[in-house]
Amino acid sequence: MELREFEMLRLRAMHEWQEMHLKPFVTVGTATCARSVGALETLDAVKDFIARHGLDCGVFEVGCMGLCYAEPIMGVSVPGAPTVFYGKVGVEEACEILEQHLLRGKPVAEYALGTVGEGSVDGIQNLFESQFFRKQVRRVLSRCGFVEPTNLSHYIATGGYEGLLKALSMEPTQIIEELKKSGLRGRGGAGFPTGLKWELARKAVGDEKYIVCNGAEGDIGAFMDRLIMESDPYSVIEGMTIAGLAVGAKRGYIYIRAEYELAFHILERAVSIATQHGLLGKDILGTGLQFEIELFKAAGMYICGEETALMNSMEGRRGIPRLRPPFPTQSGFKGMPTVVNNVKTLANVPLILHNGASWFSSIGTEKSKGTTVLSLSGCIERYGVVEVPMGITLREVIYEIGGGIADGKKLKAVQTGGPLGGIIPEWMIDIALDYETMRDAGSPLGSGGIIAFDDHACMVDVARAFSEFAKKESCGYCIPCRLGTAQIFQILDEIAKGQGKEGDLDLLISIGEAMKVSCFCAFGQNVPNIVLATIKHFQSEYEEHIRNGRCTVS
Repeated sequence: MELREFEMLRLRAMHEWQEMHLKPFVTVGTATCARSVGALETLDAVKDFIARHGLDCGVFEVGCMGLCYAEPIMGVSVPGAPTVFYGKVGVEEACEILEQHLLRGKPVAEYALGTVGEGSVDGIQNLFESQFFRKQVRRVLSRCGFVEPTNLSHYIATGGYEGLLKALSMEPTQIIEELKKSGLRGRGGAGFPTGLKWELARKAVGDEKYIVCNGAEGDIGAFMDRLIMESDPYSVIEGMTIAGLAVGAKRGYIYIRAEYELAFHILERAVSIATQHGLLGKDILGTGLQFEIELFKAAGMYICGEETALMNSMEGRRGIPRLRPPFPTQSGFKGMPTVVNNVKTLANVPLILHNGASWFSSIGTEKSKGTTVLSLSGCIERYGVVEVPMGITLREVIYEIGGGIADGKKLKAVQTGGPLGGIIPEWMIDIALDYETMRDAGSPLGSGGIIAFDDHACMVDVARAFSEFAKKESCGYCIPCRLGTAQIFQILDEIAKGQGKEGDLDLLISIGEAMKVSCFCAFGQNVPNIVLATIKHFQSEYEEHIRNGRCTVS
């Protein structure tokens, strides 16, 4: 397909999008979070209801809009009125809602989450004016939960591939410069400037160059990348294609966590459809430019989320980190210059090319531009995935967006940055969510996982759980990590069981500090973070366990 044929495709997509809204239709979110609470049964009930009543009504499977706490979610759209989205819709609720809304024209306020579109419905607020959405800025997540994930027409009709079209009219160096001006930094945790990484790979010498999308999301409490891959796969594919054009790579790989079966199948289908339409392949839109994508299932180890261990895994080797330098942009996959970017990073790229660097950097902080996508879990009222401006406070996220702590309990602490992150105690939650502030507080933002703990949580047990994860997931390559993770867990396990001894805290601190300077990679160096943070902020609980065999909250 050539550029002029793409224009025809775009016109057809816009026409299909408009036609879709000229008759009633129902959407049901069927991402992993929704399937876990019966969304497929809800979908079957919707189809059965429409068939039994002989209705001329479309039914679409969409992704997740981030309201994971309200799944299964169903949307009902009738021409001339805003779409109403309903939450916690089981089979019985679906039939009741369709009976009232579709057949009788009376939306059911009891189950409604909110409306989207022009107009209003008595007793039902606009969805984006609700507390969950009010402080969000939806860019990367703008399509999630509103379009069919693999429907190329839906993607194009909502602005998809405009970024690639812009990139095709630019020189590779201009694309890179636009990324550098935007201030986009890696959303996988390290926060390295994306444009600079691409520039280094562009300048590197190699017979081949590669783009790798890191979808091995393994942090405890992190499920943002999964949501994006399941709900808006073309945004990742388009971002990778633009990266390939900029760097001079002809092949890309999406490295997906093996447990993410639905994401794998959705991306596999999306890659196939994009290739069929000339948006991937040996002659992209008739320009003579080549970029192909292959999917790769992750090895199932947490350490394979680290970019050099990831590449070892792809090469059929043991998943352990490599010594750096050389960095992947110099010598990566198969020894060739390689760019490894996170899912969220790549999903931002088409938006930047389409809207411009100044648009992207118009929100955020001086050094942390744009939005950040977060997953909220733990003892929180409204858990799910949100997209907020960099610099928003943790208090706003927990209390205004997340609705505070569930069951009327009080917040005790927040864990950020995954198992290698840290702990923010309640009295520090006015902290700004950006790379520098969080790093200086000793609890990095990381990839965006946020876990809330209420005042009934024992922080010794929390540290023990994370240390057990670290012990199991250590690749064992270096002695300080292999032994240190085991020793930390053993000491914490004894303390948690009431078998702690005087001097255990000093020993934990000593081991942790030693690991920080002696471990081979960032995994081992950062494993002690949560242990050291809980000792720093909640030392009295450790002392109670050692002195009394338990603490007041255990």
